[in-house]
Amino acid sequence: MLALKYEIYKPKAVQAEVKPSVRFNLRTSKDPEHEGCYLSLGHSQPLEDCGFNMTAKTFFIIHGWTMSGIFENWLHKLVSALHTRERDANVVVVNWLPLAHQLYTDAVNNTRAVGRSIARMLDWLQEKDEFSLGNVHLIGYSLGAHVAGYAGNFVKGTVGRITGLDPAGPMFEGADIHKRLSPDDADFVDVLHTYTRSFGLSIGIQMPVGHIDIYPNGGDFQPGCGLNDVLGTIGYGTITEVVKCEHERAVHLFVDSLVNQDKPSFAFQCTDSNRFKKGICLSCRKNRCNSIGYNAKKMRNKRNSKMYLKTRAGMPFRVYHYQMKIHVFSYKNMRDIEPTFYVTLYGTNADSQTLPLEIVEQIEQNATNTFLVYTEEDLGDLLKIQLTWEGTSQSWYSLWKELRSYLSQPRNPRQELHIRRIRVKSGETQRKLTFCAEDPENTSISPGRELWFHKCRDGWRMKNETSPTVKLP
Repeated sequence: MLALKYEIYKPKAVQAEVKPSVRFNLRTSKDPEHEGCYLSLGHSQPLEDCGFNMTAKTFFIIHGWTMSGIFENWLHKLVSALHTRERDANVVVVNWLPLAHQLYTDAVNNTRAVGRSIARMLDWLQEKDEFSLGNVHLIGYSLGAHVAGYAGNFVKGTVGRITGLDPAGPMFEGADIHKRLSPDDADFVDVLHTYTRSFGLSIGIQMPVGHIDIYPNGGDFQPGCGLNDVLGTIGYGTITEVVKCEHERAVHLFVDSLVNQDKPSFAFQCTDSNRFKKGICLSCRKNRCNSIGYNAKKMRNKRNSKMYLKTRAGMPFRVYHYQMKIHVFSYKNMRDIEPTFYVTLYGTNADSQTLPLEIVEQIEQNATNTFLVYTEEDLGDLLKIQLTWEGTSQSWYSLWKELRSYLSQPRNPRQELHIRRIRVKSGETQRKLTFCAEDPENTSISPGRELWFHKCRDGWRMKNETSPTVKLP
């Protein structure tokens, strides 16, 4: 695993050269891959020669630990995307490659010094007329996120915003707030977590470290990053490439928010990933939902706010979330049964593919069971729903029980659920609709059968929550 590789990695010998360990490279929109101009602390002439705009937004891009000693491709894409979105902005790449191209433990120990160097540059810029620290946005990837935290901690004043793109986990998980990125480091700190694991194998940090911490797809197992997906994309696949894909996904989600602003992705506040998978957390009341990436809205919370969403495998990453509440008013012979349900949604714009209902907990009788489904395209207003019970999957223990039951009683009892209505809520629009069984006299469903639900008469009245709702573009 990449997380363990830092213990044995040996960097190439670095020849002595008269260069500062941290360099500030002002990139232009004309050629985002060109080195551009280098800013030097205490020297004002390069600011004029390079066209540094004192009144514009200023972005500092901070890379992380490196095994190659060179910039990765994502950096140039991020530079280009920032210039596309904010044409007058200053985009500065913080080059600390000599200090990052070390053993991981040594690179971690260098983050504090790099953060202090950035703070000194910001302090010097503040001496210039019209430069405002509130216009500064530090964007740090992996180790670079914690570098940004140090910079925000050391600078005289308060940085406007820090975005942490999957901040590094090893040697930072559980650390004191002064030794990692934290909400105290800027006026607004937002974080994307895309590679979190357990048992010390997490490349990205698991704990919340910002005002809002967003966990796309639960913060792990990103769509399109499986070994087979990587193999199909680049022609070869290794565990390292899978790790890189998931860890780097945070960067591409941020780039997506810059270049596809007409297709923003929304995240929803939830206590944990399991509750989100159950479809419980699709509310926008009291700032419980937010855009992700560059479009995230400033939230000043006394405590960290954890948010979740699903995404596609590639740009644009946006999907459409639906909460489905299915009221089961009776069932038969459901003991030790794990049903497999699918739904198909039919809308005014399009119809969905057949979507699985992930059953997190056992289905309860005389209770409302909640599920989360999502589609990759905007279906418009929903018109009807098809619910299909494909069959059952059982444990060896339950199969043995069924075999014993069959030997004692040849007729296998039929499993059956009775469902009268399904309530649906759209996460993106916050609209609520109720769908009733097509035939009120036939509300039972069993393995191999399906039920159709149409919009109830009172379902035409869309019940919107009183809080401001998310508007689709």
